[in-house]
Amino acid sequence: MSALRRSSFAPRSFQRASLALALAFAGVIAVPPQAGAETMSGALARAYGGNPDLNQQRAGVRAQDENIPRASSGWRPTATANAQAGYNYLDSTSAAQALRQRAGTGPTSFGFTVTQNIFNGNRTLNSVRQAQSGVFGSRETLRDTELNVLRDGATAYMDVLRDIAILDLRQNNIVVLEEQLRQTRDRFTVGEVTRTDVAQAEASLAQSRSDYFIAQAALQNSVANYRRIIGVQPTKLEPARTIESLLPRNMQSAIDLALSEHPAIQERLHAVDTAELQVKIIEGELYPRLDLQGNVQKQNEVSGFPGERLFNGSITASLTVPIYEGGEVYARARQAKETLGQARIQADFERDAVRRDVVSSWGELDSSKAVIQSSKAAVKAAEIALEGIREEAKVGQRTTFDVLFAQQTLLNRRVDLVVAQRNRVVASYDVMAATGRLSAANLNLNVAEYDPTIHFDQVKDKWIGLRTPDGR
Repeated sequence: MSALRRSSFAPRSFQRASLALALAFAGVIAVPPQAGAETMSGALARAYGGNPDLNQQRAGVRAQDENIPRASSGWRPTATANAQAGYNYLDSTSAAQALRQRAGTGPTSFGFTVTQNIFNGNRTLNSVRQAQSGVFGSRETLRDTELNVLRDGATAYMDVLRDIAILDLRQNNIVVLEEQLRQTRDRFTVGEVTRTDVAQAEASLAQSRSDYFIAQAALQNSVANYRRIIGVQPTKLEPARTIESLLPRNMQSAIDLALSEHPAIQERLHAVDTAELQVKIIEGELYPRLDLQGNVQKQNEVSGFPGERLFNGSITASLTVPIYEGGEVYARARQAKETLGQARIQADFERDAVRRDVVSSWGELDSSKAVIQSSKAAVKAAEIALEGIREEAKVGQRTTFDVLFAQQTLLNRRVDLVVAQRNRVVASYDVMAATGRLSAANLNLNVAEYDPTIHFDQVKDKWIGLRTPDGR
């Protein structure tokens, strides 16, 4: 046992976790919340504010917002300025007049051109609509990322609690088996039991220590996963409750809610809109294009004569009618239509996947409730059986093996109860995630909610500027 006391399986605060915490988590006894303990809501709030996956998706939404001013640029004029300067040397001889003229001049010119598109087959209009669909789709992807992060955070939280409880049960079992081995050796010394009984006790203790180290490794893995999702090392975690009060009344209601609100489905539907508009954009290339261009040009000494000036201004309407593009545009249009068909199929597939997730998670929740009830009964029965077998062993009616087997059975039933309790909490979050309603707002987390429309409103009408709204 001294080796176990020297081992370190997690942060030091975890090493002080007691059997009381394990039993409280398992629902066997009730303990008051620990002072300064981390709660499920607090952990999920940390994940909402600092999870890298969630933050990178928010940045992706902001990047998607910029497609709106990009597409809208087709409605706006383009302006260019040009200028030229140089040196010109002129040496001219006239035989008829016996004249020779030599002069050096510095010709310069500058101009300004403005081009405004009048009609381009509605490509700008459809491009703006496509960009809007892309923005709405990216927001749904953000919602989907948020619910996945919160669900993973809840799972990681419960995994740590479960593994702490199991490790405490394993450690307590070692203490019990050490005492059992001591008593067996004492009885062997006085001839009450055989060497076989001692060997059985030693084997059980060795196996229990092995199980302890396995549980220790499992906890280390859960701690690492918790830190990856939540962003901090877990310390004192308060036992968590299910969120079944936030769930629909029955499975069919959950399915109907998921099919109408789940962000994965909504994102696919926006992808269908994007693909449909892409077809229209490509087909717009087959329409005539009308542009209006204004040009102002001023030139000095253009022919090499000092003092010469030339000013020119013009307004031109340009109509371009495509006749044949080698079939490339037609091929892209057909290709876009196939992509549209693929997007529609993917939307149907996503609906089936969401429905499956709801049914699966709802079944897990129902089964975990039943397992908890049966596990509690099993723990109670195993405790009674162990106590009886120990008393019978004192008068020689039971063997050491019977006592050890009963002890192991009780341990397994307690572990089963801990796992079932964890599964119920996790399943409740899984159901809420499957319906698409798992969010910081619906969980009433104490956070400043991220609003993607703020950045959208800041950039949608920008005509100029290199800096992002946050100053970069």
